[in-house]
Amino acid sequence: MMTALPILEKPELLAPAGGREQFEAALLYGADAVYLGGPELSLRTTCTGFAGDALSKAVSEAHSSGVRVYYCLNALPYDRNLAEVESMLETLPDVGVDGLIAADPGVILLARRLCPDIPIHLSTQAHTVNRESVAFWKEAGVMRVNLARELSARDIRDLIAACPGVEIELFVHGAMCLALSGHCLLSAWANSRPANQGRCTQPCRFDYRGMTLSVEEQKRAGEVLWNVQQGEDFSGIWAPHDLCLLRWLPWLFRSGAHALKLEGRTKSGGYVAQVVDAYRTALDGCAAGSCSPEFFRTCLNELFHTASRPLSSGFFLPRRRLEQPAEGFSPRPVAARLLEPLAEGSWKIQVRSPWSAEREAHVLVPGLHRPALIPGAYALENHRGERTELLHPGMEGVLHCSLEGLERGFYVRV
Repeated sequence: MMTALPILEKPELLAPAGGREQFEAALLYGADAVYLGGPELSLRTTCTGFAGDALSKAVSEAHSSGVRVYYCLNALPYDRNLAEVESMLETLPDVGVDGLIAADPGVILLARRLCPDIPIHLSTQAHTVNRESVAFWKEAGVMRVNLARELSARDIRDLIAACPGVEIELFVHGAMCLALSGHCLLSAWANSRPANQGRCTQPCRFDYRGMTLSVEEQKRAGEVLWNVQQGEDFSGIWAPHDLCLLRWLPWLFRSGAHALKLEGRTKSGGYVAQVVDAYRTALDGCAAGSCSPEFFRTCLNELFHTASRPLSSGFFLPRRRLEQPAEGFSPRPVAARLLEPLAEGSWKIQVRSPWSAEREAHVLVPGLHRPALIPGAYALENHRGERTELLHPGMEGVLHCSLEGLERGFYVRV
């Protein structure tokens, strides 16, 4: 059983913004802060990212909404990359970002010299697991430390208590790495794309074929420690669970952690919207004293619509807890995004998955409100202005419905 902790200030909800749409979704669905990067040196070089005027515009829009922006330079650069790092650091003061996320000591040293007024946040890539490491980074000028995802609840509690004067940030949801927070050579070895240069191809999540193996460990006879099962074709055998600590938000709310971070800069805008909405609603519920099992089950159910791997507590608990959807649950995909209002009761939409007008749909309204679109009470048009019963991914179309309170950027799930 976890030790009870005193009630503290509500932690910051920090969301990923891999591109423009994800950025807008994070703001719309309730993030307190976003983290983003440019096309290089940010550990997610496959993202669209933000650079130049696009970065300045994003920072300005976020600040207008009361949302903070943290810029990622958390790759581990080689010496040949340092000129590019310096050039980027020199531009950040004029952009107005609220923090710089870095992992490499050289990048941190350069940041202190080239943009000394920008707070430095230590990336999880630094793999911080003890109080002396936190003290070292504090002395090096770091204001916030993102702890390693391999820590338990007890480890986290003890570190927060032992490290006053340093903001502690924790990952609470999203992909976990097969290695120590990305310190992995699989991608470099298999595809000549180093993970710590932001170019990971995630071979741990590839599907493989030709193995069926259950392994017991000598002192735990009768208990399967590793289980590799051959599928009909190829099987994912190395991919770890995705982290999900939503159930333990009341404890985290009281832990003294300054920020709770959601992983997913390579994920879609629909993913960001649903995950941010679930955690925002759960955090606000904690603040209001709504901590019933039914409340958290409602929030958890939302996350199963986004999950591509099992959701579990990772290393947070002494024994991992695997989250399970309710019996009969079937994940429903995001079908469309509202782009702009047309005539009253009509919206231009961008279609993301097949949408049949014969199916009930639900609009994703912040606060986990899910008003229904009932077949026969709404209509669809294709890009030629023709009424249709089916829209296909990649198309733009029109939604006609009588729901009020819709906004640009809302998603629809079918």
